[in-house]
Amino acid sequence: MTELPRIPLAGVIGSPIAHSKSPQLHRHWLKTYGIPGHYIPMDVVPANLETVLRALPQMGFVGVNITIPHKENVMEIADLITDSATLIGAANTLIFRKDGKIHADNTDGYGFMANLRQGAPDWNPKAGPAAIFGAGGAARAIIVALADAGVPEIIISNRTRPKAEALRDDFGARISVIDWVQADKMLEDANTVINTTSLGMVGGQDFKVPLDNLRKDAVVTDIVYNPLKTP
Repeated sequence: MTELPRIPLAGVIGSPIAHSKSPQLHRHWLKTYGIPGHYIPMDVVPANLETVLRALPQMGFVGVNITIPHKENVMEIADLITDSATLIGAANTLIFRKDGKIHADNTDGYGFMANLRQGAPDWNPKAGPAAIFGAGGAARAIIVALADAGVPEIIISNRTRPKAEALRDDFGARISVIDWVQADKMLEDANTVINTTSLGMVGGQDFKVPLDNLRKDAVVTDIVYNPLKTP
């Protein structure tokens, strides 16, 4: 009997995960380029994260993407971490190496900037401050990307203020923090506005911060992609 090759598996881990379009996207590219394998969504709660990650290679997984709320927690589980993920303090991609080690990387910043420049080719990062809603792993990657692009000031507001203050402590004087109840005030001078929270996502809470103070010439981007256009 001829032994068949093992089918490589990959997937995305988050909680919740049903909203994710990653399986559709990656299955499309696997089919388009004739790459053998399957891409699977997995809803894993934080308490089970490490147990699941350590078991996946034994099941044939070669790697996974990581999303809310695990991007920072996986940094404590990974055996090897790229300079990019270390600088950001979060990872969105894990590679399961043949030697048994988990290799963490972060492509969020690159993907965010590529999308931003495609959607707003005339965007000038140096034209004014950036206002960011949220302080999770995606926000970390976006802060690093914006700083590298030359944004002079980054204002953050998060429903839990200490998380935003932690970003200020990590990334320095270019970062300032404003209370969530006053989040609309950071829009007055903002050249760039980014929602990195899950607010507005299918099945989640609405984004209720008033946008009356938004500049008409500001570039606004929302990393929520389900729905494609949030309310």
